[in-house]
Amino acid sequence: MATMSVIGIDLGNESCYIAVAKAGGIETIANDYSLRSTPSYIAFSGKNRILGVAAKNQQVTNMKNTVYGLKRLIGRKYRDPHIEYELPWLPFQITEEKNGSIGIKVNYLNEEHTFSPEQCLAMLLTKLKDTATVALQTPVNDCVISVPSYFTNNERKALLDSAAISGLNVLRLFNETTATALSYGIYKQDLPGPEEKPRNVIFVDCGYASLQVFACAFNKGKLKMLTTAADPYLGGRDIDRLLADHFAAQFKTKYNVDARSNARAYLRLLAEVEKLKKQMSANSTTLPLAIECFMNDKDVKSEMKRADMEVICESLFKRVESIMQQCLQQSGLSINDIYAVEIVGGSSRIPAIKQLIEGVFHKVPSTTLNQDEAVSRGCALQCAILSPAFRVREFSVTDVQNYSVCLSWEAGSAGESAGELEVFPLNHPTPYSRMLTFYRTEPFSLRAFYGGHIPYEDRNIGTWLVKDIRPAPDGKSQKVKVKVRINLHGIMSISSASLIEAKESPDNEIAESDQQESNAAEKQNDEGQQQCDGDTASGEADGQSATAEVGHSGTGWTKKISAWFSGEGDKEKKKKLVKSIELPIEALTFGFSNVEINKFTEQEFKMIASDKQEKERADARNALEEYVYDLRSKITSDDELGQFMLDTDREQLTRKLDDMENWLYEDGEDCNKQVYIDRLADLKSKGEPVQQRKIEFELRPAIIESFSKSLQLCFKALELIRNKDQKYSHLTDDEVNRVNQIYQDAFKWLEQTRVSLHGTPKYLPVPITIAQIRQEKTNFENAVNTILNKPPPKAPSPPKEEKKPTDDSNTEQKDSNQQQNSQENMEWSST
Repeated sequence: MATMSVIGIDLGNESCYIAVAKAGGIETIANDYSLRSTPSYIAFSGKNRILGVAAKNQQVTNMKNTVYGLKRLIGRKYRDPHIEYELPWLPFQITEEKNGSIGIKVNYLNEEHTFSPEQCLAMLLTKLKDTATVALQTPVNDCVISVPSYFTNNERKALLDSAAISGLNVLRLFNETTATALSYGIYKQDLPGPEEKPRNVIFVDCGYASLQVFACAFNKGKLKMLTTAADPYLGGRDIDRLLADHFAAQFKTKYNVDARSNARAYLRLLAEVEKLKKQMSANSTTLPLAIECFMNDKDVKSEMKRADMEVICESLFKRVESIMQQCLQQSGLSINDIYAVEIVGGSSRIPAIKQLIEGVFHKVPSTTLNQDEAVSRGCALQCAILSPAFRVREFSVTDVQNYSVCLSWEAGSAGESAGELEVFPLNHPTPYSRMLTFYRTEPFSLRAFYGGHIPYEDRNIGTWLVKDIRPAPDGKSQKVKVKVRINLHGIMSISSASLIEAKESPDNEIAESDQQESNAAEKQNDEGQQQCDGDTASGEADGQSATAEVGHSGTGWTKKISAWFSGEGDKEKKKKLVKSIELPIEALTFGFSNVEINKFTEQEFKMIASDKQEKERADARNALEEYVYDLRSKITSDDELGQFMLDTDREQLTRKLDDMENWLYEDGEDCNKQVYIDRLADLKSKGEPVQQRKIEFELRPAIIESFSKSLQLCFKALELIRNKDQKYSHLTDDEVNRVNQIYQDAFKWLEQTRVSLHGTPKYLPVPITIAQIRQEKTNFENAVNTILNKPPPKAPSPPKEEKKPTDDSNTEQKDSNQQQNSQENMEWSST
């Protein structure tokens, strides 16, 4: 039975990490290059897709077909200002599709294909899934994937669609901020108790493409996110771009080459600048930068020291300080309330950022966590908590909503007024559900949007149409209960809507079955008022009820607990039947339909099959090429196979191998897998007999020597028989003669074999193989062993006599002699 394991994926803009939760703890999985990080790159070629490390390695040579930065593209429209900001930095072609979405145009299988960013991200997730499957030796489906805290509804849905296309079952989209805090807090044994003042920790996560600063409160077995401040446009890549622009300006003046006009040269410059930036983090002296054949066959060089870099990037560092101040202000914490400041993310290693942390929080930044793998480890821990297959220490996680969510509705024809309500304010605990009460006579729509400050132009979340609403029999409005929810993934939706009908009973007493139905309906609605997956009392603690009545009889929305659930009118309630009718809801939100997901999934499986077929073809070609080089090097060496071939045969085989090599790089460059297999089999039919002669020559002496030792042992046994040794006294003359005959025949055969093999040249097939010698040896030993190890006949039983006490020492001596004789019987055949 396969060992159960669950994985967490840190889906980064530049690279990804996979962590697995096992019985022994959390481990980070290495990929097929034995690296713990897998670049978030996908490349397309005329034969297959190239994913991860290999895709990034060939980026410069296959620039227009190498796709990356997908986290910045998913869930967005082509005309989004955010996309317009990204476009100048992306060398591959991005187009606008009919519905306004993004299309990525590449050359794949020598044809032009257009993929959505979600499809490309699914390809990357497929690679990560395969990496985990190979490392764990078991199929992987369940996982937790990290998302930036600033991701919107649309981006989160797009990521879930990508995971569905790749065949992954996402148990939760986990905010990177919360994942980092979980990996920090779950192992802490000295946290304050539930009733004590919490330990407040600030985390600064500066990665490749974004900055997130967040505050968390820890108690024993409990984590509560307080607030998050983020800048999605500030990360290590922005520092790289500023430095690259600085050097590009230098090179234009000094060498008359414009790196910004050549995308390939600019990519090379960015790669070198990133290396220089890492060196400057550990060294304050002046460091060189040199690139050979940069542009127009010109070599370029320059230098920089850390102080120069800090001056160039001063504007970015001011933004970092601003985000830290914003987090501190939103959290409501004072400097004295902060226990520690932890740093994660690759760019947090920059000394200037560490100095800013000390200036804002008055704390020396701590590196308790693995700065690169903290998020993936937190995701793996969350996956273990959610998985029923694991038992994990009790640890409660309360996340927060990073943007306020508002709901608006239009006026009704029966006088119901339009309105707007902030359903989930900033930093509201999630996951969470609220039940809203409307009074309507006809279907109506609800529009959700983000309120307050968000870093995007488009505030819209989606629109939901609540259908099948009809007036009451008296023509009045009906009560409609609408459940608004933010789920585990951080996605807001209208999860359900119910029409509450109340009818008067013709009798003073309600029938028992109707009473049960009435109680069940009331209980369902009562539970809906307070439903919360996180902290159930949080809605009331903030002075806000989990249920509200809105739009009743044109009086505008009012926030109150309905009298329907109060103690008033008990007498009337006894005479009413309460019935809850589920209403259909049509959602008009971003994301693929099930039909589209099935279509893209089928397309992904076809590409996976095509990649597998191409890999098998390439492996067959590589096997043939490797055999050609290996065999040619051996037959030309007298120390290897040269001495086991005639000169004419060696020359002929060498020509054949040279022709095969030329064919591989000309007509055989792109052949079917079976062609390579057939040609390899043809070569092996020529080369393996030579290799077999070498193996026979090297192993034969040891096999003959072993056979000779068996003959010597048999000869010694015959000498003992001639000397009337008691050990073999029970053997008959015929048996002794039989052993002697077997010995003579075997001895004669071995001597003839030695003579025959000695006279056979090395370049000819041997007349007798080592397999035949082994078989003769086995036959000889079995035949002789059957006779020499035959047990002596048992003596007749003496007449029964009264048992006399025996000396224990004599008995032990007798048993010892029998055991010794038994061992001597087997000594002759030991090899």
